Amino acid sequence: MADEVKLYGLGGSPFVCRVKIALNMKGIKYENFEEDLGNKSADLLKYNPVHKKVPVLVHNGNPISESLVIVEYIDDVWKGLPILPQDPYEKALARFWAKFVDDKCMPAVYKVFGSKGDEQVVAEACEQMQILENELKVKGTKFFGGDNIGLVDIAADFMAYWLGIIEEATEIKFFTKDKFPKLTEWADHFVNCEIVKEILPPREDMVSFFKKRFGKA
Repeated sequence: MADEVKLYGLGGSPFVCRVKIALNMKGIKYENFEEDLGNKSADLLKYNPVHKKVPVLVHNGNPISESLVIVEYIDDVWKGLPILPQDPYEKALARFWAKFVDDKCMPAVYKVFGSKGDEQVVAEACEQMQILENELKVKGTKFFGGDNIGLVDIAADFMAYWLGIIEEATEIKFFTKDKFPKLTEWADHFVNCEIVKEILPPREDMVSFFKKRFGKA
């Protein structure tokens, strides 16, 4: 019997895109359900009663929530291109850096735009991003995952694509090649990967969305 795979998401969400990238990497066919977060579907509320948010992956009737948990689940269930390293120590390191992106980098970066580019807040965000920049420099690889994208690259999809979009929408720019040569090069490689590029939301739509959100429209 074929696997039944459903994804409840939102096209413009970097968290949903993480899951789509993982599904793409494994070549998994799935049914996509676009949610309206102002009027959440009964299915979304049934499948994710705790957080009531996207993404939710439903595999043969079993729901899994939280983007990085879903990505790991996809890697465990389906063979093909690996997302996490096989070595236990390397796997633990990948989880550490993915958590660092979620817990430290993303909140610091979002805060920059909420503060309208306050210098101190920008400095704090750059400090967190410099840690990632250094990690890439030490690895000396194209991606955090080596020659191919892995868990940390997928976790950092926001920085690769959405960060530049919000900078354009708000006219607050700090993610530059001068400051972060390795990270900007990585971002360019990442968004131009075929498996990533084909699922990213249209840039113009995202710029318009964030212009409205930050009162620049």
